[in-house]
Amino acid sequence: MNVEAVNQELANAGPAEIVAWALGLGKKAILTTNFGPNEATILHAVCSQDPKAQVIWIDSGYALKATYLFAERLIEQFELNIDVFTPKVSAARRDAAMGGIPMVDEPTHAEFTQQFKLEPFQRAMAEYQPELWFTNIRKSQTAFRQSMDIVTQGNDGVIKVAPFFHFSDEQMAEYLAEYNLPNEENYYDPTKALANRECGLHTR
Repeated sequence: MNVEAVNQELANAGPAEIVAWALGLGKKAILTTNFGPNEATILHAVCSQDPKAQVIWIDSGYALKATYLFAERLIEQFELNIDVFTPKVSAARRDAAMGGIPMVDEPTHAEFTQQFKLEPFQRAMAEYQPELWFTNIRKSQTAFRQSMDIVTQGNDGVIKVAPFFHFSDEQMAEYLAEYNLPNEENYYDPTKALANRECGLHTR
């Protein structure tokens, strides 16, 4: 695939057009979500065209109560075909015997991220072996994502598609309002700690 040419073709396309293009490839796809802010947008954009889309949630066990309630709401609203992957080490065990969540500048934070996000994600990818991955990353979120685009292809050959890649926060809010979608801002990812920090999933 000529990724550069594809991104030029899709540069002015809306999320629905981008999703339609990706689904038209006929490849085995997954959609990942963390049920954080604006996640109803990607779920709506993909599931409105493919109601049976395989949704993957990496649940660290450390999500806020608001996130779990929001997740249940969206799972029911979209009747999601969802598979939840959890760490092999529970949050309770980590807190009781392994010192809880380390600070982002502590040497043990990398191990924590591996245990609570990367390993479950790697397990999900190994189980489903997708050829296409829908994600809700956006260019404005982190410095690393400035180097990405709507469509990227990793070293593993998986085609990553971000239908809202060029959307601003205002455009995301407009999309939510247009389709009367719920949102939840009360969210925390302990593996990122900071909103503009990468956790490792998208640097693979």
